Amino acid sequence: MGRSQSFARGHDPRRGSERGGDPRFGPDADDSGSPILHVDMDAFFASVEVRRRPELRGRPVVVGGVGPRGVVSSASYEARRYGVRSAMPTMRARALCPHAVYLPPDFGQYTAASRAVMQIFRDVTPLVEPLSLDEAFLDVAGARRLFGSPAEIARRIRGRVSAEQELICSVGVAPSKFVAKLGSTRAKPDGLLVVPAGRVLEFLHPLPVSALWGVGERSAETLRRLGLNTVGDLAEAPYGMLRKAVGEAAASHLHELAWGRDPRTVSPEHVEKSIGAEVTFDADVADPMEIRRALLALSEKVGARLRHAGQVGRTVSLKVRLADFRTVNRSRTLGVPTDVAREIFDTAWALYTILDPGERVRLVGVRVEGLAGATATPRQLTLGAPERGWREAEVAADAAAARFGRSVIGPASLLGKRDPRRGENPTRP
Repeated sequence: MGRSQSFARGHDPRRGSERGGDPRFGPDADDSGSPILHVDMDAFFASVEVRRRPELRGRPVVVGGVGPRGVVSSASYEARRYGVRSAMPTMRARALCPHAVYLPPDFGQYTAASRAVMQIFRDVTPLVEPLSLDEAFLDVAGARRLFGSPAEIARRIRGRVSAEQELICSVGVAPSKFVAKLGSTRAKPDGLLVVPAGRVLEFLHPLPVSALWGVGERSAETLRRLGLNTVGDLAEAPYGMLRKAVGEAAASHLHELAWGRDPRTVSPEHVEKSIGAEVTFDADVADPMEIRRALLALSEKVGARLRHAGQVGRTVSLKVRLADFRTVNRSRTLGVPTDVAREIFDTAWALYTILDPGERVRLVGVRVEGLAGATATPRQLTLGAPERGWREAEVAADAAAARFGRSVIGPASLLGKRDPRRGENPTRP
């Protein structure tokens, strides 16, 4: 059976709750002018962990850094009842919910789950724009004839994600990307909300001004001091007052959104500008070998992500945050683009030894920039280098990690008995 047929048959389209509260924006509202879907997985990392460990179902689960400086990446809804939220320090989460299960993130598992979910989306339409591992925009205007109305498509997507992946998602259906994203947020958890094209302002204007993209805590406070508490207040505010408060660019952006104007289309060709990873140490570090090991692990993570994305990069950047919170960045552009962890690591370590901060380090990060498609950027073999080497070994490690888990592949093989300051192996000529 082909994918289109499989999707058309689908699962129970009413599976899961379909919150909307106000019937004007419920799952059965008029969706004829609302072809944009925003699908957002609910508590994604935590939900994947519960799927792997069914005994955790119904218990509070928190995923993130488990050390004293860790940060929450995802919290199950059972944990959220205690006030635990993403981006919260793990120590604070433990104080709020000490009986929760705290787990370190496993991005290999989350990436695999994300691929499966995104494929469900692409079974509906090629116009899928992933924003991250756990959310995406879809334009389903061209899928109506085959799969039904946008709301019906949203129901079927939710049914398939639940039945095939044992995960839940919330969907906003709207005329534009901005409004669809607001819809999915208000449908959470496990819900569906439709914003009819003729009722966008009815939906938008009662919302708090902080609902607008680009309004953070500081700008929200600035707007509230002007008496602009809701999106409707901002829409009706004199433009000159708004411009004086937040500047020309922000004023124009917020004014357009407040009137529901968002002309952006769903763009499936989302190209990453860079790929990186960083780690905050549980305690400030002065030992060069510990920093070296951290840079190695980060380089392996970045290399694996590059290869998975089919990308290579030309510039390697190093980020070092010192104990006093000063942050230093250094970069080096390579002669040939790479996706090889060994080459990324060698460059990052060279940058660190040149930097030689001489102080305790709080955080290190590695990033590769200047990305291009790997297939369109053939690698050049260095004179005297073997035809097969580090990249082939790392590709083999990728295959082993996909089958057995990344934890079975250790980074120690790249370290050897190297001098931690020179980055050389004295046992080799």
